[in-house]
Amino acid sequence: MTLLDFPEHVACTVFLGGCDFRCQFCHNYELVEGVMPDAMSEEEFFEFLSKRHGLLDGVAITGGEPCLRKDLPEFIKRINDAGYPVKLDTNGNHPDILKKLLDEKRVAYVAMDIKNSPSKYAETIGLESFDLAKVNESIRLLLSSDIDYEFRTTVISQYHDENDFREIGEWINGAKNYFLQEFTDRDAVPDHSLTAPTPEEMIKYRDTVSPFVNFAAIRGVDID
Repeated sequence: MTLLDFPEHVACTVFLGGCDFRCQFCHNYELVEGVMPDAMSEEEFFEFLSKRHGLLDGVAITGGEPCLRKDLPEFIKRINDAGYPVKLDTNGNHPDILKKLLDEKRVAYVAMDIKNSPSKYAETIGLESFDLAKVNESIRLLLSSDIDYEFRTTVISQYHDENDFREIGEWINGAKNYFLQEFTDRDAVPDHSLTAPTPEEMIKYRDTVSPFVNFAAIRGVDID
């Protein structure tokens, strides 16, 4: 159960394994290869939902990268049919799936990661090279959508500086919501040498992005 992952909803969170990025700051890296055993079957999950009416009012789907699952639209439709709106987390590298979900109005909220400025993307996601075309298309889809959405960046001292956030702001210019999330180390994080910026740096980065978006805020730092 979560009060944070799906804005204005009491939700449960579903973790789907597998990811096409290799971010060394990932909190769920044990899911990246998609080899962990299932915690429950799909039928057990829907039995769980059937018993939670009145307790839950939403389902948040995260990963890994949920859009690697080609039957994701059908999975979400079944959740909708059970009476629950869905919030989707995505890395934006699967605009075909995202477009289908938006066109069919299957998701009520989308949170898309913006890992870094375009010039640093491959390095930040742990790949030797990366074509941004699909991420660009997902950004375009959300900017032109009438659903609720957010873009968000996990901020790491070793990867980000003020200029990156200026470039990110220009990239997502006109976005509804943008959140900067403070990096925190956990056991599952591959690179334990990574560190979080200071609160003052987080404020500076937020203020750098703010002129480009309708709303910008910081998560994970107790500041004004």
